[in-house]
Amino acid sequence: MTAGFTLRPYRAEDEDAAIALWQATWQLAYPAIDFAARVPWWRERWRDELVPKAEVIVAEAEGTLAGFVTIDAAGYLDQLVVSPEHWGSPLATQLVDAAKRRSPGGITLLVNKDNTRAIRFYQRSGFVEAGEDVNPTSGRPVVRMAWRPEAR
Repeated sequence: MTAGFTLRPYRAEDEDAAIALWQATWQLAYPAIDFAARVPWWRERWRDELVPKAEVIVAEAEGTLAGFVTIDAAGYLDQLVVSPEHWGSPLATQLVDAAKRRSPGGITLLVNKDNTRAIRFYQRSGFVEAGEDVNPTSGRPVVRMAWRPEAR
């Protein structure tokens, strides 16, 4: 585990590595779901919804894509993906902090209700639970979370 991460804007040539990282991390989190079968859908969503409408910040470690975060103009964080090799490192916090700098008025997100590890991480990062919902794509129950900057 290394703490030497470089954050930078997403580039088109990052697409394959970002999609492979998405697949690997989600497959580890939910082993009963075949994420390899979802890659064509995800690639289309990545190209048509996320990249054109959100800022994507990637993290590199030793020349390899180690994670990314997406944050749109409304402050919605759709994806925070960190390579399992870097789970527990400062990388996820660095990516969330970068999203906070780009959305200083606040951030909202949805996280699967059964993903207690992610919920705990977001809580440690200053997010609070703001309700429950159902993911329209997967049908899974999700928790709405929100971060607002502290009043100065």
